[in-house]
Amino acid sequence: MAAYSMTQNFRSSHFHMQSHRAPQPLLFERCCGLPITGELVLRGFSGNRCTGFGLKACVQSPKDNYSNGSFGLNAKGPTLVRRPQLLNSVDIDLVDGIDRRFSSSVHEEPKWGNPLTFHEFSSRDKLVVAVDIDEVLGNFVSALNKFVADHYSSHHSVSEYHVYEFFRIWKCSRDEANIRVHEFFKTPYFKTGIWPIPGAQSTLLKLSRFCHLSVVTSRQNAIKEHTLEWIEKHYPGLFQEIHFGNHFALDGESRSKAEICKSLGASVLIDDNPRYAIECAEAGIRVLLFDYENSYPWCKTECGNLPPLVTKVHNWEEVEKHLASCVLP
Repeated sequence: MAAYSMTQNFRSSHFHMQSHRAPQPLLFERCCGLPITGELVLRGFSGNRCTGFGLKACVQSPKDNYSNGSFGLNAKGPTLVRRPQLLNSVDIDLVDGIDRRFSSSVHEEPKWGNPLTFHEFSSRDKLVVAVDIDEVLGNFVSALNKFVADHYSSHHSVSEYHVYEFFRIWKCSRDEANIRVHEFFKTPYFKTGIWPIPGAQSTLLKLSRFCHLSVVTSRQNAIKEHTLEWIEKHYPGLFQEIHFGNHFALDGESRSKAEICKSLGASVLIDDNPRYAIECAEAGIRVLLFDYENSYPWCKTECGNLPPLVTKVHNWEEVEKHLASCVLP
């Protein structure tokens, strides 16, 4: 990285980057917030540190380091890791020992919420929960349908997606479908057109009191920056880590959700895809298969006989009840 990029004062309260390579300046320069001084933890670099998510290119051991900019044979995929945050009046307002945290409703900016009633669990007692993004946190398919209709004159509704394989629904080749999706990533349809699933924000705020929440998504590495920005906009401060599986990518290695969840020590995965649900259940991970208001056809036609560790849920209230039953008497 150029000396200017490393020495300028980055104003950010949400992001921290740790990598085995020099970081891209774009991720830093897009950040905004309160400056937090300190040493940036980078191999061979120094600068200002900011708390929040960190982008970490993980390897299994020092021997598996990067070679010519690519992952080693045993390398793990990119992970966004939330750093321990300095507490200040912007993040937490302590009132008689009770914290007032952000809450938000659909299509609204995050705002201060009322004190929560859940007992505050210590970090080691919290249930480790992995959460998918598309169709669980945000309405990806609805936004994608608008793009496809406007750019390819191909009109579809969510009710047509009997499988979560776009080329089958669009009647095109798999390669053509991948190209369309990656074109979608470059547009406002993707960047600003995906809205939170109703109930997700308020429920996750409550769950954060007794759950260690991390995002595990099959999304591609190519859209990690926009994904991170979207998470911080709609779900500020709720997730400790973000892991990208890099599935259906035009390049790069991919990781299975079962592998990622096991590395996290996740006890539960919340996901809408039956294939991922079965894969994780076979690895001993409990899954809440999310079929919002019974409106996801791919959840019905692929389910069949679900493993005992997979439970269907239809909204975020049901998610809350199931997770609370795991930890509360």
